[in-house]
Amino acid sequence: MKIARIDCRSVKIPYTFGGDHRGEGLRTWTTNNILLVRVETDTGLVGWGEAFCYACTDAVRAAVLNMVAPLAIGQDARDIARLSYDLQQKLHLFGRYGITIFALSGLDIALWDIAGKAAGLPLHRLLGGAGREKLPAYASLLKYRDPEKVAARTKIAVQQGYRHIKLHETEEAEVKAARLAAGDDVAIMVDTNCPWTPEQARHMTLRLRPYDLHWLEEPIFPPEDFAAIARLRAGTGVPMAAGENNCTSFQFRDMFAAGAVDYAQPSVTKVGGVTEFLKVASLADAAGVTLMPHSPYFGPGFLATLHLLAAHGGPDGMVERYHMDLEASLYGGLIDPVDGGFAVPTGPGLGRDPDPDVLKTYGA
Repeated sequence: MKIARIDCRSVKIPYTFGGDHRGEGLRTWTTNNILLVRVETDTGLVGWGEAFCYACTDAVRAAVLNMVAPLAIGQDARDIARLSYDLQQKLHLFGRYGITIFALSGLDIALWDIAGKAAGLPLHRLLGGAGREKLPAYASLLKYRDPEKVAARTKIAVQQGYRHIKLHETEEAEVKAARLAAGDDVAIMVDTNCPWTPEQARHMTLRLRPYDLHWLEEPIFPPEDFAAIARLRAGTGVPMAAGENNCTSFQFRDMFAAGAVDYAQPSVTKVGGVTEFLKVASLADAAGVTLMPHSPYFGPGFLATLHLLAAHGGPDGMVERYHMDLEASLYGGLIDPVDGGFAVPTGPGLGRDPDPDVLKTYGA
């Protein structure tokens, strides 16, 4: 079974989230952007993957079509691990991180979708999972920069059944507002997106510590300064989470060796796909670090995350769900939690193909 064709489909779906769409450091986002990678074999099987593309869709699409596809077409679609290694090696001149690995991630996810379809099994069963039917979810709020809006959105999330809520804020006032709105029995996490120097991070972490954070995420720039994160973790006693910006298992290996985190956050659309994610899961297990995937997606990357967590996640693992309201869904209700959890897809491969009507209506 050979790879016969590789295409990309860009989808942009409008959304609301109860806040201002104003961007921070990047363009203003009014749509949720998804770059799908479609792979067809010479036997007619089709698989769908997703490559990370926020504010870089054109660059990632070019990498898929001009760098990855010419090397992958004609290769054995079943030999996924070998192809992953071979393509990383052939393309390493252009960097094993960022755009190149995003593109490879999309191909890899699509090939695993094909593997599941060829076997007639959902991906989590193909990976050795026991068939978990439901996974716990946490609400990942967008950035508001406004304590009142944070409190209001936190209350909505609690009313929807979430018992874990993540903020994307960098000021104490917003974190305090969320804690007061949620009460003491709801876990609060804070993702700061790499804003501080090590000393600034120490100062702010101590200010945030009274709000009983379940974890503090990516407090330091650059995110690969694992030694600085480890010192912050040891010096403040606040649990740390990181990894959404890590590409390949080697960065996770170094992060674990530094003792930097309590929670590892590989993103299947950024780390190298399912193949590389599985390596990270094994490393996390050996290091005693909880696997907590980064998954603020609504395309094949989200479905792949459900399968990976069902097969290899521990009892504390949760699925991240961006707390936004989309105008349409590629997968119907699969992207929506029920009673605080997500149903694990049961169809072959990723479990469902993208809705062709949504592809047509919101294609870009």
